[in-house]
Order: sequence, then C-alpha cells, then structure tokens
Amino acid sequence: MQSGKKSKKLMLCIETLMIVVGTGLIASAIKFVYDPSKMVTGGFSGIAIIMKSVTKGIISGGLPLWVTNLVLNTPVFIVGFFVKGKRFIGRTALATFLLSGWLYILPEFDAVNGDLVLAAIFGGCLSGTGIGLVLRAKATTGGTDMVSVLLQHKLLRHYSVVQIMQFLDGAIVLTGMAIFGLRFGLYAIVTIFIIMKVSDALTEGMRYARAAFIITDEKDEVARQILATLNRGVTGIQAKGMYSHAEKCMLYCVVSKKEVVALKDLVKEIDEKAFIIVTDAREVLGEGFIED
Repeated sequence: MQSGKKSKKLMLCIETLMIVVGTGLIASAIKFVYDPSKMVTGGFSGIAIIMKSVTKGIISGGLPLWVTNLVLNTPVFIVGFFVKGKRFIGRTALATFLLSGWLYILPEFDAVNGDLVLAAIFGGCLSGTGIGLVLRAKATTGGTDMVSVLLQHKLLRHYSVVQIMQFLDGAIVLTGMAIFGLRFGLYAIVTIFIIMKVSDALTEGMRYARAAFIITDEKDEVARQILATLNRGVTGIQAKGMYSHAEKCMLYCVVSKKEVVALKDLVKEIDEKAFIIVTDAREVLGEGFIED
C-alpha cells in the first residue's frame, strides 16, 4: 500500500514537471518565434498575438501576451467549473496559468530573425513538443479546445468538439492572415501541420514496432522458429480464404524494427510461398517491449 502511494506521488511529480516544461516550450515558441514572426497558429495565443499588434498604437509595445491569455482563459474556466465541475478543470488550470506565467517571465526575443521557414519548422517542433508533454500529463492549456468542449456541451450538440475547434482556430488563423498578410498565414498553416505531427508522435508514442501477419502452410514450424530464434510471441488467428474457401491459421506477431528483416528471412527459408504483411505498430506496451 505504501509503495503504491509513493508510486502515485512520483507519477504526479513527473506529470507536474511535464506540464511545467511543456508550457515553457509552448511559451518559448510563442514569445521567441510566433510573435516576432507575426505568425498566428490559432488558439488563444493567436488571439494574443493579434491583440498585441492592434493595440500597439494605444499601449506601448502592445497588450502583453500573458495578459490576453489570462483574460481570455479566466471566464472560460469559471464557466467550465459550473458547467462541467472541478474534475473537468483539474490540471488544465495549472497548465493554463503556467503558460501565462511563462509568457510573463520570458523576455522579448526574435529567435529566427524574420526567417519564416525557420519559424515554421523550429516553432512547430517547439510547440508540438510542448503540447505533447502537456497532453501526456493528462492536461491541456485551455483556450479554444476548452471553449469547444463547453460549446458542444451546451449549444452545438450536433457538432463534434474537433469540428468546433477547427472552426474556431481556422477563424483565428484567417484573422491573422487578414491583419499580417497571406504569406504569414500560409506559413502558419505549415506550422500547424508540424505541431500536429510532433505532438501526435509524443502522445501516441514513439515506441515504434512492426506488426506482421503471416499466412503459410508451415504455420507450426514458422511459429516455432519465431519463438526460438527471435524470442517473440506468436498468435494464431483462424482465417478463411474467400476465393478458395480454405480454412487457414494466420500467424500474428509484433517485432522491433531491427527484427523485421530477420523475421522475413526466417519465414521465407521455411516457406517461400508464404504471404507476409508488415505494418507499423505505433506504440507497443508489455513484455519484450518498453513498459509504460
């Protein structure tokens, strides 16, 4: 029982650290890349960049990014608390206020010196990594994703959360494009694509492996050799050929990327006519692979 509590505390500390580092990376991308490059990638951070630009004639230097982020998120969290309860808010509140804190602490600095290609790649990787870390810690940074959840819950039930979020972020990107110009908007779209790819890699897992489906008449020998030579488990799945109507036993196994060639060679040595399908396994947990 004691070890279980210690394990939970350790996991909580790790996840909190992930939120701190993740929000720091997101804030760095906003402050050092997106803001100086006039790149609006959606979300409340995009609105903050727009607000800073349009208020420069009113406020010296424009409205600070952290102020806009905090002002926009605060009412959203209050509504979220009453509509969805405190469990809905949870770690997202921590992540959101940490993001505002980072935006306040970090200095003004142009890391890419106006190079939009570098801004799209570097900013996308930085942001994507930060978002991935925050999501792996079971949190979000509030913003349009929380607004989308609340709108879907109360007003737009016939639309999905993702559809609402895409509409909101798309409107923000188009607004940024109208203010800063088409060129900046197009690079912002490239940045969004990179953010999605990097954050997906972190959240869905980078523990890549290969899943193999093997159809062979020498199923017992192939399975025995895989077990003995590669030390990988094999599962037999009953299948039926719809052309021949013959009953088959299809073998299924998961191997590391390095073992794919050895697996194919092993199968072909036993049965040259074997039919092999190898596909990506995005994340593999369990015996013989990395434990979560």
